Amino acid sequence: MFKLKKHNLFASTNGDFRFFPAITATAMADTIFKPHFPRQTSIDPHTQIQKPSDSQYSLSVDPMFFISSLLSCKNISQIHQVHAQVAVNGLLHNLVVANKLLYIYAQHKALSDAFALFAWMRERDAVSWSVMIGGFAKAGDYVNCFRTFREFINCGMVLDNYTSPLVIRACRDSRDLIMGRVIHDIVLKSGLPVDQFVCAALVDMYAKCKVIDDARQLFDQMPKKDLVTWTVMVGVCAESGNANESLVLFDRMIEQGVQPDKVALVNVVYACAKFGVMHKARLVHDYITRNRFFLNVILGTAMIDMYAKCGSVDFAREIFDAMPQKNVVSWSAMIAAYGYHGQGRKALDLFPMMLSSGILPNRITFLSLINACSHSGLVEEGLGLFSSMQDDYAVAPDVKHYTCMVDLLGRAGRLDEALKLIESMRIVKDEGLWGSLLGACRIHKNLELAEMAAKSLLELQPENAGHYVMLSNIYANAGRWEDVAKIRNLMTQRRLKKIPGWTWIEVDNMVYQFSVGDRTHPRSKEIYGMLKSLSTKLEMAGYVPDTNFVLHDVPEEDKLGILYTHSEKLAIVFGLIATPEGTPIRIMKNLRVCGDCHTFSKFVSAITQRVIIVRDANRFHHFEGGVCACGGYW
Repeated sequence: MFKLKKHNLFASTNGDFRFFPAITATAMADTIFKPHFPRQTSIDPHTQIQKPSDSQYSLSVDPMFFISSLLSCKNISQIHQVHAQVAVNGLLHNLVVANKLLYIYAQHKALSDAFALFAWMRERDAVSWSVMIGGFAKAGDYVNCFRTFREFINCGMVLDNYTSPLVIRACRDSRDLIMGRVIHDIVLKSGLPVDQFVCAALVDMYAKCKVIDDARQLFDQMPKKDLVTWTVMVGVCAESGNANESLVLFDRMIEQGVQPDKVALVNVVYACAKFGVMHKARLVHDYITRNRFFLNVILGTAMIDMYAKCGSVDFAREIFDAMPQKNVVSWSAMIAAYGYHGQGRKALDLFPMMLSSGILPNRITFLSLINACSHSGLVEEGLGLFSSMQDDYAVAPDVKHYTCMVDLLGRAGRLDEALKLIESMRIVKDEGLWGSLLGACRIHKNLELAEMAAKSLLELQPENAGHYVMLSNIYANAGRWEDVAKIRNLMTQRRLKKIPGWTWIEVDNMVYQFSVGDRTHPRSKEIYGMLKSLSTKLEMAGYVPDTNFVLHDVPEEDKLGILYTHSEKLAIVFGLIATPEGTPIRIMKNLRVCGDCHTFSKFVSAITQRVIIVRDANRFHHFEGGVCACGGYW
């Protein structure tokens, strides 16, 4: 049984709103809801609308005429005109007409007008209350959404399966877990027969509030799950980082006879993209093709992203070319795919094609283009795009565009220009910007600038262990072991832990995980034997292990031992053993691939004549014939 903590937050009816955690001190002091009515747009409920007597009710006018008129209204002025006619004809007493008028006001975000009418109405039903609750929620006015819901309960209205999801979604969108638990408690105590829509809303609310265990517990307890509930849970697992479980749930959904729609398929395609497993991506693609789902803009764009993140930009391009319609998001996704696969020229070639199709770029398009230039060393092209986005397309750069520009200049060694660009910014600098500068300092061993960037980073995110690790690695590369020790002691004092490095590889539809020095794999003996013989061949071919990437103050011999057992190397060697000759080896790492493993992969691809595709935290590396597609810009 799903258990909830007891709350008594709705017990008071004296105007005490202290239970709303999102309300500020000023708002809490204003315990009476007083909506503002702009003179030029509002109808004064006291002067222009008079409550008609029963003798004034017109029975000759068909209410459907006014409902039809309301549905055709394009603006507030037109709604006011129809509202006045409804009042003149004595039809405001008609609950159907009044509710429709409420709904139209809410749809046009005229909430002051909607509330004026709502407060005036002599009779309200569940629809009236739901329109007001949903209208406030849709407008992002969660304080008044929850206040109206409180009055709904206190007025003795019976909770239904339409109003409940509205207020639950408001809790989700406002990330208000406390209120979400209160609503859940009310639903349980009301004796309301909870249908799939309420359960799906609760699961989604708990998931968005990062309480994944509660979301999953609710889901598992549901005796019957419909498509909506399955879709929500599949999406929840994907968004929370558990892409593998998302794919497992999708399989279970199919086994139980629930046929996915396009929304469910987009969620599972997203999960494939996060997990990066090509086999599963192909199965999902086959399912979409076999069941003749139309490749619309949303599904097609999701599949472009899926194939690109599973390591095949060629498959992504096939989907792109097959799409009958494309929007700016589709074009931007394909440009981004070429970018993080190191094919900057192809990304740039798409831009004029996009313009000739009549689609104008937006901020995401330019972000993808500049990022593609950064990963391919196309500095002048990137500078030109950054200038063009403002001058030719009136797209104002935000902090992410500046971050890409710092990355572009930094990778090329133009650190002074990167710093000048940062100093010229008139917008707030964030951790991503300083992180890009710090990464460039690591590549080009600029210790002074690295310390400045690290200082800004630690001021912004003192609890992010990655920033300490980056600075520690820069000190280690410079041989400043005392400073390394200081950083590590600081991390210990602040109880921060370095994120361990993991590498995954898919073999025969199974995913295997490796860590540095890992000997837990059943075929570890074969892996280490193969690694030893391969190392001899590599060194004969000219490979020299770079112990600078062992960031520990240990003897050189120990550094070599650590270096040869990096998780990337173990995964690649397992791939050589366990996959047929001539097939690509695809691996994925949760952190940035180390420089020595990058060199190792180039030599392995030359000696074994195997294509090796590596997805790390930043981009893809395609190794073939001793060359990486990144061209050294990574």
